[in-house]
Amino acid sequence: MVYEYRTKGTCARTISFELENGIVGNVRFDGGCNGNLKGIASLVNGMKAEDVIARCEGIKCGFKSTSCPDQFAKALKEAMSK
Repeated sequence: MVYEYRTKGTCARTISFELENGIVGNVRFDGGCNGNLKGIASLVNGMKAEDVIARCEGIKCGFKSTSCPDQFAKALKEAMSK
């Protein structure tokens, strides 16, 4: 299933991704640091959502209380709860 998550507190505005049987795929960030976010999207492709959450949750960007990876972890948690 395809999900779209509106981020809060990051340069990326939205994150879209597929989640099938707990496996992450086709991740796309709209906005943010293009190269870094393409790298994250490539690295998490095919991973279990729980593993992505464990690795990304709580990461901060500079002085912000969140980051694009942290927001992605929140998006995955929300999608998994549905």
